Amino acid sequence: MSAKARKKKDRQQQAPRAVNKKAYRDYELVERFEAGLALLGSEVKSLRAGQADLDGSYARVDNEQCWLMGSKIAHYEQAGSRNHDPDRKRKLLLHRAEIRRIRIKLDQRGFTLVPLRIYFNDRGLAKIELALARGKRKYDKRHKIDERTQKRDVDRDLKKYRRK
Repeated sequence: MSAKARKKKDRQQQAPRAVNKKAYRDYELVERFEAGLALLGSEVKSLRAGQADLDGSYARVDNEQCWLMGSKIAHYEQAGSRNHDPDRKRKLLLHRAEIRRIRIKLDQRGFTLVPLRIYFNDRGLAKIELALARGKRKYDKRHKIDERTQKRDVDRDLKKYRRK
């Protein structure tokens, strides 16, 4: 395999298969974690085809294990009768120390464990990026929009003067 083909393959594997865009808008992301996903074969095939949805999903810690709840990975058509349940809870693979650290933070008021994106790493393993997040208030969202608008206006004005 040539170097060019290898780079293209690496880019394809790193590209996110599912992104939770609402999480970036609705939450203030405090700390990020990377976890493995325990999946069935038909789920992996469906993920590679990009048929996953993270909207409304969250992660939970139960009995020293971390679970992904509410995510949907569509049926894989070629699996036939050996297909998976699209709404099942999926086990997240984290180190015990990471789970303890997450549990301590979740016990504090206002924190949620939110999935951000699912992707395949360079070894071809399915990974999920999680974030400890705190919900944004409506006025926080408005303030962020105002800041973005002001920055865009300033950049636009500066661009006019740089050209001359």
